[in-house]
Amino acid sequence: MEARLNPYKVSPESMQALGALEKQVQASGLEKSLFELVKTRASQINGCAFCLHMHTRDARAEGETEERLYLLDAWRESSLYSERERAALAWTEAVTLVSQTHVPDDVFEAARKQFSEEELVKLTLLIIAINGWNRIAISFRSQHPVTVVKAA
Repeated sequence: MEARLNPYKVSPESMQALGALEKQVQASGLEKSLFELVKTRASQINGCAFCLHMHTRDARAEGETEERLYLLDAWRESSLYSERERAALAWTEAVTLVSQTHVPDDVFEAARKQFSEEELVKLTLLIIAINGWNRIAISFRSQHPVTVVKAA
């Protein structure tokens, strides 16, 4: 697959606007570990190879375990995630798939038990940001760095 265009070259001001949202989200005070789980889960749902590559590496750099990354797609069946993480992941899925889920009340109530109202707004902006990045990367076929693994 080949990149369609480079949005940073074509419209740097527009990309700076999305970058400003990302900067705001990064300064939100939410746990860094939660950031990468949310970004990775949304990217899994959206099928964004570029963002999956980036955020699984970032998660590992922040100390996330391989096991938790491998099981992220099946977080409901795993005991490896805290109640706060589970609420964030359910919220991530509901917001990412908003046209299908309409963000159900039970998901909202579970998130409210784990996050203050302000944190819930910040978490939602994090989800909006990663969904925006996913849509840019997928639409324009952004290419992730290739890692060559040689057989032993």
